[in-house]
Amino acid sequence: MKIALYSGTFIRDKDGAVKSIYQLVASLRKNGHEVVVWSPDVSVGDNHNGLKVNKVPSVPILLYPDYKLGFFTGETRRQLDAFVPDIVHISTPDIVGRAFLLYARKKNIPVASAFHTDFPSYFSYYSLGFAVKYAWKYLTWFYNNCNIVLAPNESVRLKLANYNIRNIGIWSRGVDKELFDPLRRSEKLRSGWNAVGRSVIVYAGRFVLYKDIEVVMKVYDRFMQGEYADLVRFVMIGSGPEEEEMKRRMPEAVFTGYLTGEELPEAYASGDIFLFPSTTEAFCNVALEALASGLPVVVSDVGGCCDIADRSAGGIVVRQGSVCDFYSKCLELIGDSLRYRELRARGLAYSETQSWSSVNGFVIDRYQEMVDRSKRSAGAAEGSHGVNNV
Repeated sequence: MKIALYSGTFIRDKDGAVKSIYQLVASLRKNGHEVVVWSPDVSVGDNHNGLKVNKVPSVPILLYPDYKLGFFTGETRRQLDAFVPDIVHISTPDIVGRAFLLYARKKNIPVASAFHTDFPSYFSYYSLGFAVKYAWKYLTWFYNNCNIVLAPNESVRLKLANYNIRNIGIWSRGVDKELFDPLRRSEKLRSGWNAVGRSVIVYAGRFVLYKDIEVVMKVYDRFMQGEYADLVRFVMIGSGPEEEEMKRRMPEAVFTGYLTGEELPEAYASGDIFLFPSTTEAFCNVALEALASGLPVVVSDVGGCCDIADRSAGGIVVRQGSVCDFYSKCLELIGDSLRYRELRARGLAYSETQSWSSVNGFVIDRYQEMVDRSKRSAGAAEGSHGVNNV
């Protein structure tokens, strides 16, 4: 197959969505398929292991300048025409994603889209709640014009179905067990964190309001103002627009910055508990990475994180926004308790079953079926046209 793939960002490890896209592209190429990528947000100096990546023109997004708004141009159209894709995969339903959809529809090329990010759920954090219904109206139109939309789990599938979106498949997410492994635990790193003899509570992700970082900061306050302050160390992995405010309010926490490569799994494995109260996750890759690194997870009962915690039995699900509950559940896991060891063992066992090759195999098989069906239909149409001419 020849797959044209559009993604709003294509910078390795920038977020959970792009990690999944990189893994899908790798699986497709490993299985002998040809992939060309288009994105407005491409890392400079990365040859992408020989993969052809086309950068489209862009401007920074007003409320979220770390990400870019791209534009579909005549050059983009010429690149697509020259590639002659068998199928179009759209990871981001933005302006360029819409243009890719319309291009494919005009050319009778099968279209697949993946629901990576619950963008409408972000709006209420920026006093834009009125826009939610309009966003879903657009997304319903967009996804219903695709041959298939891939949800990361059953809860998202049900949410999409409730908006009358059809042709939904499940594309779960995997984890690289060679990378995320509890054996990467580093006592040297823990010593650098001044965490010897303490339980390390880890957060990993963007420092933005819609990740519910306010809950993280308030849980930190509960620990620091109580009798257990000397028993814990908060380690904040990531970066984002709220970083300075978080550093101001969490002076005793360790801020590692944005980590990539082997530094990220080493930091995970050197922690003890993963705290992630976000309610806006579609899947929650970071929770799966934490489980694979040997950390029980404490997550919200809304969004994709609770799905991972429930299926793995490797975490605790807490009522969304409840600082008291998040605090008490983290407190339960401090030290080498039986509960802690049981959750850790279950999380590790579950992560062993979540390889990228098996997860992505389903997607590749579905794409092949769609391409084969399209080619048969095109062949039948050509045959009928030839008979009519005779």
